[in-house]
Amino acid sequence: MRAARPRPESSPRRIPPARDSIPPAFAIVIATVQPTVLNAFTVDVEDYFQVSSFERVVVRSQWGEFESRVVANTQRLLDLLGSRGVRGTFFILGWVADRFPQLLRDIHAAGHELACHSYWHRLVYDQTADEFRSDLRRAKQAIEDAAGCPVTAYRAPSFSITRRSLWALEILVEEGFTLDSSVFPTRHDRYGIPGAEARLHRLQTPAGPIWEFPLAIRSLGPWQLPVSGGGYFRLYPFAWTRWSLAGLNHMGRPFSFYVHPWEVDPQQPRIAGASRLSRFRHYVNLATTESKLGRLLASFRFGTMAEVLAEQAHVPDAIAPERAGMAALAQ
Repeated sequence: MRAARPRPESSPRRIPPARDSIPPAFAIVIATVQPTVLNAFTVDVEDYFQVSSFERVVVRSQWGEFESRVVANTQRLLDLLGSRGVRGTFFILGWVADRFPQLLRDIHAAGHELACHSYWHRLVYDQTADEFRSDLRRAKQAIEDAAGCPVTAYRAPSFSITRRSLWALEILVEEGFTLDSSVFPTRHDRYGIPGAEARLHRLQTPAGPIWEFPLAIRSLGPWQLPVSGGGYFRLYPFAWTRWSLAGLNHMGRPFSFYVHPWEVDPQQPRIAGASRLSRFRHYVNLATTESKLGRLLASFRFGTMAEVLAEQAHVPDAIAPERAGMAALAQ
């Protein structure tokens, strides 16, 4: 399906239904919602060999021995976003910042927001509080040194701030972070806080407040289905993703969408020794990601997380009450 041509800002376009088979109820939302809500487009900048699914077969001390493709793949995303006039938030691994500082300068020069994705891509709940703080400080310093701009937003590797690692939010506040996007209000074998507040909201920690921008879900009956990007975006038919996200905007709620640079690289080297499930999650439908991203960018308004927060602050009832904070997450 070809992306719709952009129209003047004064005449917002309707989102046309895709050629995929769409149930009538889905089509009603897709046909009527207007792309007026600003959503966050985010990129988790890591290389194909640094993902959690492969950490049992790829030792961190050997990362430097792998062919790196993160610069070229991130540039493909920068080109795609530039062609659409879209700015986003790039959550950078500190390891990448130390080795490819020019990449961060390029991202920053293109008008995107830089944020932190840890240094070593270790799951938060596998670390002690001191280990987490040390990794966080090292990553923040590496990103700020490379790009020359402050870093105040964070996303945990594999969304690993869960009920057993909520202590990390207090450390984030202590280290100068004002926004987190690590909570996934769904159920998964590696991450998730089922039943957590799904809207943008502010959490109160013992060290002070922090904004939380959860990953997008659609609630269908008792199910909380992830619809926010990554492997879900590659696995689902595009029509389903667009209907799900349009439904959130139809309720006046912004969503956070995420992608990794390696997801637009179907020719990336294959990692030997990984489990069948890990290989499926990582490699499924890589060849279609870039074209689907083009369709997504043509269907919704996107910006940085900071821009979404600034816009939503002026929309009545758009942000969840502050009482949906640490206590609610811990239940």
